[in-house]
Amino acid sequence: MNTADQYLKAVFLVQQIEDGPASTGALADRLGVSPASANEMVGKLAEKDLLVHEKYKGATLTDAGEERARDALATYCVLERFLANVLDVEDYRGEAGQLEAVIDETVADRLDMIIDREPDCPDCFDAEADACSHLVEQLGEVGAGD
Repeated sequence: MNTADQYLKAVFLVQQIEDGPASTGALADRLGVSPASANEMVGKLAEKDLLVHEKYKGATLTDAGEERARDALATYCVLERFLANVLDVEDYRGEAGQLEAVIDETVADRLDMIIDREPDCPDCFDAEADACSHLVEQLGEVGAGD
């Protein structure tokens, strides 16, 4: 997954939380980057027709952008579940966040075969909790987004 896909995933999740366009400030906060960096990448993604950006309103994914965002989110979910269920990594979210930038589709597909992903993935991802709802239930976590 590349940086563009990470931004698309963030736009997708922020749109769910804000129930509308994703503000560049919210994207910057979610990704841990400066608002200027978020604004620059939003512009690049708009040039590629992956999102529409309205100044002072925010970014909204196009159909192509949403498809890529959902694929990126599914890859992230695969990583989380593999790290938590197979490798028993305590900080599986942090590790998944670091790995998502370098994992390719082939590796993600092979990990997916191991973990037996839920059929509703990535719709099972709770944007506000920032976690897969199935994984939170399975591990009995409280305050997953904290």
